[in-house]
Amino acid sequence: MDEIEISAVLPVYNDREALSRAIPRSIEVLERISERIELIVAEDGSTDGSAELANAAGLNDPRIRLLHSDERLGRGRALQRAIQASRGTVVCYYDVDLATDIEHLPELVGAIREGAALATGSRLMTGSSVRRTGEREIASRGYNFLVRQCLGSQIHDHQCGFKAFDRALVLPLLPTVQAAHWFWDTELLVRAQKAGLRVHEFPVRWKAGKGTTVRVKDVFEMGSSIFKLWWQLYVSKD
Repeated sequence: MDEIEISAVLPVYNDREALSRAIPRSIEVLERISERIELIVAEDGSTDGSAELANAAGLNDPRIRLLHSDERLGRGRALQRAIQASRGTVVCYYDVDLATDIEHLPELVGAIREGAALATGSRLMTGSSVRRTGEREIASRGYNFLVRQCLGSQIHDHQCGFKAFDRALVLPLLPTVQAAHWFWDTELLVRAQKAGLRVHEFPVRWKAGKGTTVRVKDVFEMGSSIFKLWWQLYVSKD
């Protein structure tokens, strides 16, 4: 079997309906980019039949792999596990509701092919097109401002669920990332920049899905996570 070039990861937690649409759409777009692909469903303790759906899809198409966890790992840990289990030289992931227009996928993968260590979509750069409530827009801008000011990041939008990596360059960085859930994306980008890895950010078309799994509790936890990471990087040096 030829070496896989692109591994795409779909993080899933009780997202059966969205997953049923995301799997065929992902394969359709991935096939345009490369003939050597795999699609990993990083299913994180779902109880709605998401794992069964992914498993059935894999029986019909061996390029689709289910990575199941009986217990909830958290979004970050599930993604980290999937990246480590991937076989592609380029690894990407995106939200299962396809909130970011998947037509950006060739550009995302292309940035890694052209030499970036990491690539990420941005809802906050000039040229982006975003559809969400004003409340969420303000919260996002405030959060990202704090990350840039406190952690020295040059990225505009740390939490956009549309990212790609040069697997060989990112694997050594993963054990240093401690966040288990939503802050994982931010911590990975901050640590990558601090390690001198090149990150490419570009504007995307994005629209909020029918619902969000980000709770008020998550917002407060991410705020405290900013301070925790600042302490680790600049005070304790752990």
